[in-house]
Amino acid sequence: MKETIERLARREARQLGRYNSGLSDDAVRQRFAVKDIARLASNENPLGMSPLADAALWAEVTRTACYPDPASLQLRAVIAARTGMTPEPVVMGNGSENLLEMLCLAFLNPGDRVVTLLPSFGLHHLYPNMLGAEVTLVPVNVQMEYDLDAWAQALAQPAKMVVFSNPSNPVGCMLGREGFERLIAMTPPDCVLVIDEAYYEYCAAHPDYPYSLCVLRQQARPWIVLRTFSKAYGLAGLRVGYGLACHAEMVELLDRVRTPFNINRMAQAAAQAALLDVAHVARSVTHVTQQRAWLRDQLLAMGWGVAPSQTNFLFVNVAQDSAALAERLLHFGVIVKPWLEAGYTQWLRISVGSEAANQQCIAALRQCAQ
Repeated sequence: MKETIERLARREARQLGRYNSGLSDDAVRQRFAVKDIARLASNENPLGMSPLADAALWAEVTRTACYPDPASLQLRAVIAARTGMTPEPVVMGNGSENLLEMLCLAFLNPGDRVVTLLPSFGLHHLYPNMLGAEVTLVPVNVQMEYDLDAWAQALAQPAKMVVFSNPSNPVGCMLGREGFERLIAMTPPDCVLVIDEAYYEYCAAHPDYPYSLCVLRQQARPWIVLRTFSKAYGLAGLRVGYGLACHAEMVELLDRVRTPFNINRMAQAAAQAALLDVAHVARSVTHVTQQRAWLRDQLLAMGWGVAPSQTNFLFVNVAQDSAALAERLLHFGVIVKPWLEAGYTQWLRISVGSEAANQQCIAALRQCAQ
């Protein structure tokens, strides 16, 4: 049976790497007999969802026998109003990774070239690989910032799609206005430009953070900005992401490759309410900013390198095999994400959690260092 499956499978599927989605709380409890779990691997919001979103979600429970609006019209209207767009160029995804998948399905052919960051969010290269595209990875520099000279060299050759996150995942570094505009200017005009802003809310108030829509609207090129409700809005379990596209025609194309009801009715209702609770998002961002500074200080005091971050996580050079260290941390109920990309296997990505979870993480790291 195994040989038959291998023979029938597409070559790209057989060769595709696995996305490291981490471990569940229950799996860690059962395996290591621990009670208190510090979930610091998936960049979730430790404050949870907005009370308004919670109420909206439960109001939809009695209607689960009915299909949701396949076009998410009400949610798209609220997103458009909040972002200064019209609803037509807004597209919804089952998380922003669903939008990445749709973009690859709509635009990429085998042999097409995609340029993205190294280290990167795994699906920035896994989805293109799945379609048979060739991916060029552009490493960060020694300061763990965008290397714009390296990007210029990579973008001097034709590309079908250019994908990068700002701020970046897993590093956390941010391209300021000048760097962002420079990178956009060097991108080939006939490619699809994808800006992943999953962590937008954490640095939107930064004085040097570029408002990408203003820059991109001046471009005569296809582009899309991706955002999500999984992080600052605390809706990771509901899977809601959205894209702000250059033109309604891009949305119409993406609609052809998406599943018809990709956002369930409870997710639509909760996301719409979450957008209206500005105070909850502000509290979430303030919590992360304060706890991130404390966590960074503790990690630096342990002698480890910490990359600059404008997100709700830190990328930490632990100067040892990060997968082995992450395994030892599980004995203390601490779940973090070891990075597995070549060249970065001594790095951990640690989410900023609750105050108690952050303290549990530091205490466990100190125990492991003894």
